[in-house]
Amino acid sequence: MRKKSSEVNWRQVCTQASSVSGRDTQAVRKYFESNFQAYEIRTSSGSDTGLITGYYEPVMNGSLTRTSTYNVPLYSYPSAWRKSKPNPGPTRAELMSSGVLKGSEIAWVQDPVAAASMQIQGSGKIRLEDGRILRLGYAGTNDQPFKSSAQWLLDRKEITRSEATMQGISQWAKRNPDRVNEMLNANPRFVFFKELPGNVAADLGPNGALGVPLTGERSIAVDLQALPLGAPVFLATTKPLSNQPLQKLVMAQDTGKAIVGGVRADYYWGSGDSAGEMAGRMKQNGRMWLLLPR
Repeated sequence: MRKKSSEVNWRQVCTQASSVSGRDTQAVRKYFESNFQAYEIRTSSGSDTGLITGYYEPVMNGSLTRTSTYNVPLYSYPSAWRKSKPNPGPTRAELMSSGVLKGSEIAWVQDPVAAASMQIQGSGKIRLEDGRILRLGYAGTNDQPFKSSAQWLLDRKEITRSEATMQGISQWAKRNPDRVNEMLNANPRFVFFKELPGNVAADLGPNGALGVPLTGERSIAVDLQALPLGAPVFLATTKPLSNQPLQKLVMAQDTGKAIVGGVRADYYWGSGDSAGEMAGRMKQNGRMWLLLPR
């Protein structure tokens, strides 16, 4: 890539974009072709190919109070830590047995594996019994390292490589209910949530690092040391577990600690179970081109 984002004048192209109808695909295409130049992204070693993974926004049923059905808590950031936070904090296993989280419950859900998945994704929606949608966003962690439940199961030959997805882990948990906590405690990291404003449309995705809602199959998370936040990117990869091309213009609207390097992206699939299935299986090779104003 030959330009630095700091050398690029975005004001003019952003002003022009306001006059382009998002429903007019030909006008959108002409806008990008006329105003942007594509620059191939390469890794630090010079490769034009990197890893493309996926993420999503979990949606699950739940309750604001504990019930016989909904008995797995999702927690807000511990109030005691707001003044004096240990660094690192207790591990997940230590937190769950210490009592420090008592009183910090935001909502209750049914499935501990789904709750753990929401922690990994960093946000989610809880469909309450009265039909309301409770939106939860990332509020912080215990500053412990992340360790994969899938890898823990693989190391113990509990699942096969093809089963190392959220769906495969959920199936294992149903077969081994007495060992679920053992598996979850193998990951010392714990994520806390906060309730997001209820005036946001339920069909919108969570806010990314850019501060705007993510769009399913159009938003990606990138390494901010390699790509500027908010920039358009052309992504060329394949759909999960296939050679079916996935080639489209996406927007760099998010970031994440696991997203490191130039040719590296986390593709946002959207909300719900079908998006989660695609995200959980996505570990594809891909190429990326950054679009900068001419």
